Amino acid sequence: MALYLAAFWAVGASETMSNSEKGKHMTDASAPHILIYTTPTCPDCHALKRWLSQQGISYEERDLTDPRIAEEAKTRTGVRVAPITIVDSDIFYGTFQSQKPGLTKALRLTQGM
Repeated sequence: MALYLAAFWAVGASETMSNSEKGKHMTDASAPHILIYTTPTCPDCHALKRWLSQQGISYEERDLTDPRIAEEAKTRTGVRVAPITIVDSDIFYGTFQSQKPGLTKALRLTQGM
C-alpha cells in the first residue's frame, strides 16, 4: 500500500507543474504531439504519465471517464482500454509496459531511458 501511495504522490507532484514548467522540457518545434487517454484510477495510466514526465515530454491528457471523451477515443482508435497513447498518427494501447518499447521508438528515445 505504501508503495502505491508513494507512486501516486509522485504522479500528483508532476501534475502540479505549471504549463510553463512543462513547456521547458520539450520545446523543439519538431516534437511530436502526444495525446493520452486515461482514467484517474488506472495504474498503467499513472505509470505512463510518470514516465513521460521523467523523460521531459509534454502531453495532452483526456479523461476517459467522460462519456464524450470515451466515445471520441473509441471512434478514433477502435479500442476501449486505458491508457491509449497517440504519438502523431501512431496509436499505442494496452499496459504501459507493452506500450513502452513502441513509444520509445516513436519518440526517438534511447533504450536506457
